[in-house]
Amino acid sequence: MTELVRPHRVAFADTDASGRIHWTSVFRWAELAEHDLLRRSGVTDVSRFPRKATEAVYHRALAAGDEIEIRLAAERVGRTSVTYGWLVLRDGETCVEGRHTVVHVDDDGRPTPWPADVSAAFGQSDQS
Repeated sequence: MTELVRPHRVAFADTDASGRIHWTSVFRWAELAEHDLLRRSGVTDVSRFPRKATEAVYHRALAAGDEIEIRLAAERVGRTSVTYGWLVLRDGETCVEGRHTVVHVDDDGRPTPWPADVSAAFGQSDQS
């Protein structure tokens, strides 16, 4: 699985009363990029990947109308979880950097090994 680069324009709805992005916006953008990456890799069901941990460091303010790109890649892949690292850039400058970890869960919400299509997308052939 390689890096995904997703262009995006900051929407007015992504901002708060200060005119800058609301701090939660970057997590939605990262999730959109994550789903794009999985779909590009052939994974069609993205419904069983709840968040376990998230973090973001904000370096530069962003405002409505800013053209940005989100760069996302899998940093660490385990048997039931993956940690993605991501950047939000404007004109090549890092505005936000972050990461989030998702866990594949079963019907009862318990961690379970990746399905074969997801495992293959992550380049894993053996889940032992």
